[in-house]
Amino acid sequence: MRKSIVSPSTTTATPISDLWRDLERIARVEISSEDEKFPIEHALDRKSTTGWKAATPGPQLIRLHFDEPLTIKRLQLHFVDRTSERSQEFALFAGAGTELKEIVRQQWTFSPNGSTEEIEDYVENLSGITTLELRIDPDRSHDPKLSREYASLQSLKLA
Repeated sequence: MRKSIVSPSTTTATPISDLWRDLERIARVEISSEDEKFPIEHALDRKSTTGWKAATPGPQLIRLHFDEPLTIKRLQLHFVDRTSERSQEFALFAGAGTELKEIVRQQWTFSPNGSTEEIEDYVENLSGITTLELRIDPDRSHDPKLSREYASLQSLKLA
């Protein structure tokens, strides 16, 4: 057996901000819509930004294609809406190529006088992932013709 005694001050945990993957560097992104003031890059950056917002109301899609297959151990989604009273649903899919499996589906109700932020933090064990897809229905209408709300995403982070 090999043994060492170390001082607690010499062992430091890696800050979580250093664990997040650089999505702009390792992935190509496809989006269904984008407000030019709130581009998708703002939601994929590891730093806090203004986030992404759709240019058109109704259900939206954000799809990441990774340059190389990834193992994903943690996913964090952050949504913010301080002005609308609405119920949103999102679904997250992952897989290799076009074979995607639903990872999670979540509903949330935003209220300017109550819940204005949703942070979802998932611990997963996904390996060989080449595609990650986020579908957002900002007012659960499931019909773009009936929808009045605009989808947005403050941040998407992977570790």
